[in-house]
Amino acid sequence: MKTTTMSHAVLLLLTSLLAAAAPFSEESCHPDDQAALLAIKAALSNPGGLEYWTSDDSCCDWEEVECNPFTGRVISLSVTDDDTVAGTIPDAVAGLVHLETLDLSRLKSLSGAIPPAVAKLSNLSTLAISWTAVSGPVPPFLADLAALTELDLSHNRLTGALPPPLFSKAPQGEEIRLTLWHNNLTGGVPAEWSTVRFQEVDLSENAFAGDASALFGKAKPLRVLDLYHNGFTFNLSGVELPEGRLRYVDVSYNAIYGGIPAPAANLDQLEVFDVSYNQLCGEVPKNMAGFDADMFEHNKCLCGAPLPPCPHTAD
Repeated sequence: MKTTTMSHAVLLLLTSLLAAAAPFSEESCHPDDQAALLAIKAALSNPGGLEYWTSDDSCCDWEEVECNPFTGRVISLSVTDDDTVAGTIPDAVAGLVHLETLDLSRLKSLSGAIPPAVAKLSNLSTLAISWTAVSGPVPPFLADLAALTELDLSHNRLTGALPPPLFSKAPQGEEIRLTLWHNNLTGGVPAEWSTVRFQEVDLSENAFAGDASALFGKAKPLRVLDLYHNGFTFNLSGVELPEGRLRYVDVSYNAIYGGIPAPAANLDQLEVFDVSYNQLCGEVPKNMAGFDADMFEHNKCLCGAPLPPCPHTAD
């Protein structure tokens, strides 16, 4: 009898543990999240693509929404490619307190500035607001997002300088991906960014000027660096190129001077190294002769294969 009682108790305990670990029912969308999402829909002018968002259905069933299967809380919201979206980024996003990913991309009538409500999303690791009419600065309050590791604000109407504190609270050891392509941002790269572990950086097609050397560094995990078509001015000879994983560098159409650092020839994963349309001089490192010549053309006095040979100097 005692053995039977113990077995029954063990069975009840296992059943309780399995129930606790079981995925949360998709029918149990948290009411606070559902309310926030319906408020977001209304603020975006009740777009046609979200017409099926109603209080009659669980928000976890909606295509644009992802819920944590164990808690039922919304962790991802992706509203993209919808021409019927109009208005500004709703303050109601702050109600999605467990959100980890927010993607508002290819919404051509989404306008206004990025609101402070976004800074309340303390779990946010990925923020994408791209191909919209969003304007104003890259707000300094984004630095308060301590979990943020991926920021895409490309192809908008952003203006102003880069906030130095951005990514200052990023998770220790995490690699950062930043895309600000095709805006009208100005100023230089903050010196404070020298400590950020960037994996990818795209600042192309803006109006940046001054120094960008803070993005370089021998120990950085950098794979992609795109500074194309700006007004950056710094000595390329003086930077330390990241070792190991660097595969794409485009710093063309700037006012960069100096020469190509010799270690560039030893980067075995490097596929693109475009330094054309700058003010560079000196000889292209010999191991880079296999690159296309157009990656080095239109400089002040750069020479050597794949460009024409350097002039002979007198002994």
